[in-house]
This record gives sequence, structure tokens and C-alpha cells, in this order.
Amino acid sequence: MMRPEYLDVQRITSDSSILKLFDAVENYGGALRFVGGAVRDCLASQKGFEIDLATDLTPDEVIEACNEKGLKTISLGLKFAKTGVVINNRVYVVSSLHKNTTASQKDSDLSFTDDWNADASTRDLTINAVYADEHGNVFDYYNGINDLEKGVVRFIGSADEKIKEQPIRILRFFRFFSIFSKNDIDLKGLKACVENKDLLKTIAVEQIRDEFFKILTTKNVATVLLMMKENDILSFLFPKKSKPENLEKLNRIIEQNNIEPDIIRRLFVLFEPDQELAESLSLRLKLTKTQKAKLVNLSRYIFNESKFDDLTYIKKVVFAHSKDFVKDKILIALVNHKEIMDIKDLFKKIDEMDVPVFPINGKDLIELGLKQGAPFKEIIGTLKNIWMESGFVLTSDDLKKQAKIIIK
Repeated sequence: MMRPEYLDVQRITSDSSILKLFDAVENYGGALRFVGGAVRDCLASQKGFEIDLATDLTPDEVIEACNEKGLKTISLGLKFAKTGVVINNRVYVVSSLHKNTTASQKDSDLSFTDDWNADASTRDLTINAVYADEHGNVFDYYNGINDLEKGVVRFIGSADEKIKEQPIRILRFFRFFSIFSKNDIDLKGLKACVENKDLLKTIAVEQIRDEFFKILTTKNVATVLLMMKENDILSFLFPKKSKPENLEKLNRIIEQNNIEPDIIRRLFVLFEPDQELAESLSLRLKLTKTQKAKLVNLSRYIFNESKFDDLTYIKKVVFAHSKDFVKDKILIALVNHKEIMDIKDLFKKIDEMDVPVFPINGKDLIELGLKQGAPFKEIIGTLKNIWMESGFVLTSDDLKKQAKIIIK
């Protein structure tokens, strides 16, 4: 169960100021440990994980312990058994050990404990029930380290009960399988996910969206999405037609060209939506205005794939949209190519490209005699198209002459 000095804690965090929190809890008579993703991902040499902490003190005791050491705390709600502790302008979430985690329980039903094994039993997967103290001692209650090493992703106890407690665990099961699995999927876990898939309809769309987006960023996303599709997981939310294999190709392209991943680009590549479907997906997933605008714009604009190396054409698209938009359209187009192209030089040229500045504005049109109430937007749009077709060489005077003709 315990592995002494098994972990280098500096791999979890290089911020030694967190030791103030460990000291505060221990001086109060409690114990504090890293838990879940912080330990799991460190053991698996993953990067970018969040730091979660657990203690055998109750939330009220955590607050008292921190007050004694002058540490600021934020109450995150007794129902969730969590306390926020502020250190160097960062909030660390400390969970108090408890015996149950059902989402429907009342505050008065929450049962705190000092039994670390009991707390571990409330967690979803064995690989998420591993703890570590500040000295690197690791505490493994459900053979999570062995499962992590073998690439086994499985629920603790009854998969059916775990999912009924929190249906979002269905998607978490698939996400962690995509990240850590080295074997076939755990059949008991898969069976429980399929049998309880309709429970996903009972939880907030935002929660599903956020977890689904995390799945889209995983390394084996194509395999996992195909498995989900075959078992009708989330079929009530997404269209039947999708291309999970596109994401695998996109992953290879961005890795080879050192490009930052983008979730809306991935969503587009998966469904290849037309404008109507893009707008529908935006509503279903409750995307932000910025995300919706990006998805819809990607679906609406037809990019001429034969002009990858035509910088004049690319400059026109940059002017009409943006540099990021052009790069997204190129990446999307490359997904359907047989070979993966090296586009580092092309993207460098796009980044260094001077974006043309349109030389006239609405005030100029008014001075030319355009009256209030006239279709300014349409006229400006027409003039911009004329300017782009000229290769951006027409001057302000040239465009004003064109404007006079349009206004008359």
C-alpha cells in the first residue's frame, strides 16, 4: 500500500511555498497529501496536470489550521468537502476525506472520516486513487500504480454503482482509457457505460461538453470516439455522421509541425459541418460567442486548396478573416491529403505577413455624397472585394473613384 520515497515531489510542483500548507495542516495534527491527477500524471510522466490535495481534517479544521499560519482560505461549500487555500495568488483546492460522493446528497448527509482507504474508495478509477505526501511517500489503496504501469483503466468496486453516482464518469472512463491504456478496454467498465449511457441525458450539457472536449485532445481519440460511436454514447447530442479518423490525422499533422492544438478546429475536423450544422452544434454544446463564430466561419468559407503556396491568395484570405483562420483552413484541408506536408515555412510566412489596411472608411463615403441610411456595409464590402482582386494595389483615390460610380 505504501511506497516510501517513491516519488520526487518537485516533479509535481516546483513551488516550495506549498509546503506552508503542509506545515499548517501537520501543526494542527492532520495529514495532507497530493491526490488524483497530480500523482497519477507525475508517475506516468505526463505534463500540465492540476494539483489536488486531500486531508483528514474537516473543512472547518482546515480553515482553523490555515488561520493559525496566516494563510487565506476560501470556502468552496461543505457539500463538496472542499476548501480553497490561497498561496502566492494561487488557489489550492483541499478535499476533506469523506465516505460518499453522490451528487444528490445533502450537506447534512456528508460523512467526514480520517480513513484514507475509505476516501480512496469514493474515487472513480484505481489510477485516480493514489496519494503522495510532501516527502514523496506514495499511498496506493487499489493497486492504481500497477494498473498505471500496465495501462489498465478500471473502476474501483462496482462500475455500475460508480456511474449511477456520477454519470459523467462514463466520459471520464473513455478519456482516461484514451490517455493511459496499453490494452483492450476493461469489458466490465464498458458494459456499465453502455447500460447507463442514458444517464448522460440527465446532466448539464456544459459538463458533457467540457469532458468531451478533453477527450478530443487525447492521443488515442480516434479509437475511443469510434468505440463511443459504435455503442451510441452521446448519440442523443451529436450527429450520426462523424470522422474520428480525421482527428488521428490532424494529431499527426500538428505534432510534426509543432502547432498548438485547438478544440474548435478539432470539433470541425470531426464533423466537417456545413453552416447549418455548425450553428446547430454551437447551440447544442452551448459554445461561447467566440467559439461559435469560429466554428461557423470555418464551415462557411470555401478555401481553395490548390493555392496553398499562393501568397497573394493567402493574403486575401488573411485580410478578409485573420492569420489564424487561414492556418486553420490549411490544416483542415491537409487532413484529406494522402501525405503529411511540412508547413512550418508556410506558417512562418503567414505569421510574418503584413496585413493590408483598407485605405478608405465610412467617413470618406459620406464626403463623396453617400447619404445617411444608405447601405454602407454593402458598399464597403464591394470596395474591399475590388481592392482584394487588384492585389491590394489600388490607392485611396482609386477606390474613391470606384465609390463614386457605385453611389451614383
